[in-house]
Amino acid sequence: MMSRSLYLAAAAVLTATLGLACAGVKVPVATTAPVPGGASMWVEPTNIADRDLFYGPWGPERAPNPKGVYTLVERKHTGVNLGLTVKDEQGREWSVKQSYPGGLDPEGPIEVVVSRLLSAVGYHQPPVYFLPAFTLKDDFGKTVEVGGRFRLKDASLKDSGYWKWEENPFVGTKPYQGLIVALTMFNSTDLKNTNNTLYEHKNGDLIEQWYVARDIGSALGDANPIAARKGHPDSFETVPFILGVNNGKVAFAYNGWYKNLVRDRITPDEVAWISELLGRLSDKQWADAFRAGGIDPADARRFITKLKEKVDQGRSLGARTADRDRQ
Repeated sequence: MMSRSLYLAAAAVLTATLGLACAGVKVPVATTAPVPGGASMWVEPTNIADRDLFYGPWGPERAPNPKGVYTLVERKHTGVNLGLTVKDEQGREWSVKQSYPGGLDPEGPIEVVVSRLLSAVGYHQPPVYFLPAFTLKDDFGKTVEVGGRFRLKDASLKDSGYWKWEENPFVGTKPYQGLIVALTMFNSTDLKNTNNTLYEHKNGDLIEQWYVARDIGSALGDANPIAARKGHPDSFETVPFILGVNNGKVAFAYNGWYKNLVRDRITPDEVAWISELLGRLSDKQWADAFRAGGIDPADARRFITKLKEKVDQGRSLGARTADRDRQ
């Protein structure tokens, strides 16, 4: 079992190496070309109050069976978190993201929580769920495994690779700016392009292109560029959100590798827009989002309290803009 100090040392070396590449992330550039037909990253949520944040937009019918037996297809060979591909008793294929050995800041539960919050306000998300444990069948028999994030390989979704933050049809639009603000609000620290997915979504006879921020479990901790905490309420509560407004652009407290996504780019109105959407969630919906990720209720309350503070701060920017416009 790896100690946290050893983990931090290894993570620091890895992060320093990756930082050279991350430091070269370009400033997003808006295009004048029209958005391709059928392409979207966000759909206006006309029914936020009715949305189920426990099962999410794909519903209980696609959820994994907690009592089922999952047959091993293959084990994951890349990335920080353990993982494997399995098939359930219905023949459905799942990508399972498990905790790092020693229980150090697991990403899987946080990925489910953040996915629920994004989908609630209109952003496309794949079907993801959390199981605390599951039964795995392999060549050696059956064992009870540590659970994690279960992502379904649904027949309606085809992974077509990744899309780039700095170059896509939505740069500069409110949904794009709002997505960056929301991820900043969640203290998301791993915003590399390869964590995004371009899906072909089959909707009847139509094929749509979904631009999805998918691997989003590095969040709800601090924003330290070296070995950032994840799903850690003590750290999350200490990090501010907005520092102020300079020359019409919001100054964020974000201190990660991807400053080019937020620095001198986002207006108060754009922050207020996404904050207003998140502000429509009920207390039950907030609680259900964290329950969906299996987060301890006491920790969930702390996360939610801090997130609501950030939402209120973001909404206040809209009020200030309105007051200024009336003057």
